[in-house]
Amino acid sequence: MSTWHNLLRRLGFTRPSRLTFEMDQEMVESLQHLAQREQRTETDLAAELLSMALVRRDAAEANLRRWQALSPREQQVAALVCLGYTNRQIATHLVLSYETVKTHVRNVLYKFDLRSKAELRQTLSDWDFSAWQPSNS
Repeated sequence: MSTWHNLLRRLGFTRPSRLTFEMDQEMVESLQHLAQREQRTETDLAAELLSMALVRRDAAEANLRRWQALSPREQQVAALVCLGYTNRQIATHLVLSYETVKTHVRNVLYKFDLRSKAELRQTLSDWDFSAWQPSNS
């Protein structure tokens, strides 16, 4: 049985023959090298890597849904938080009161089920917020 079929069987697919997956030679060699280095079977390693990728994808989709649930102003505030701006700097840039910015930050954290701006930055650390960067004019 192929590595791919073993992997699908371990993930709970009862009829893996219905699914196909091709790995190029570079991927096969990388998997073999990593499995050898970690002293694991290729199937176990591939199953773990695929499982981790699916978890990351699910988390990314959940974060996108949460982002889309934010108001446009909450998105602005969240982007500026992720760019490292303080609440006071955000208030100045968006011409809002400091208290209003605090409320938006609190709402963003609530909608993302987070406790701090640092957690928000970490959660969205692989997002590119450069388009949200305030201009210097």
